[in-house]
Amino acid sequence: MKKSPTAVDDTSPAKEAGSRRKLTRAEEVRAKLADDIVDGKLSPGMPLDETEIAASYGVSRTPLREAIRDLAAMGLVETRPHRSAIVTRPSPEHLRQMFQVMAELEALCASLAAAHMSLSERRKLETIHEGLAQILKENDPSHYHVLNEKFHAAIYAGSQNAYLVEITLATRRRLSPFRRAQFLTAGRLAKSYKEHDLILVAILQGNRELAAETMRRHILTVEDSYEEYAGLKVT
Repeated sequence: MKKSPTAVDDTSPAKEAGSRRKLTRAEEVRAKLADDIVDGKLSPGMPLDETEIAASYGVSRTPLREAIRDLAAMGLVETRPHRSAIVTRPSPEHLRQMFQVMAELEALCASLAAAHMSLSERRKLETIHEGLAQILKENDPSHYHVLNEKFHAAIYAGSQNAYLVEITLATRRRLSPFRRAQFLTAGRLAKSYKEHDLILVAILQGNRELAAETMRRHILTVEDSYEEYAGLKVT
């Protein structure tokens, strides 16, 4: 007999999929700075004073510098020799172009995953999806974002194409703060889960065309949701 959600114990696969890993100090600072840049609290061209930020966040300059290096790799800050790093948030048009590329890369990953995913990889994807269902009930955008990344990463890996995984992860890394922000839009978590459900079904059916189309539509909806959150949506 199928267990009810409340009957899932602490050792269940779904529970393990949704388990929380404690962030390092550098990861915490990176997430906070990224959110402030995406939200416009830190404007393009603004210098990042390491002493001031370290004191504000209650961290040493070592994890802060690591966070700034990560943000530079994501294109959110520009580092300068012997000077403070500055904020370099992408323009709305550049973001749209990045989302367009992301949609096609992820669509290709989903298509290949539908054809090549192993049985164990399919089961892992289902387990992650179950974990997302539990988090959805908690209405926890931050934790949903973490497991959402695992869901997508499992599909990338299922493509069995190392180079595609490499460039898809690199593009996703650049968009990660913007994808996280869209989960703050009202009702977005539930919609995201339903979109994942369609992608999962297509992959499990081995339907490459449908897997690609549902994933492409999902990523473009992510873009729309972020633009709505940021007030960029043209009505």
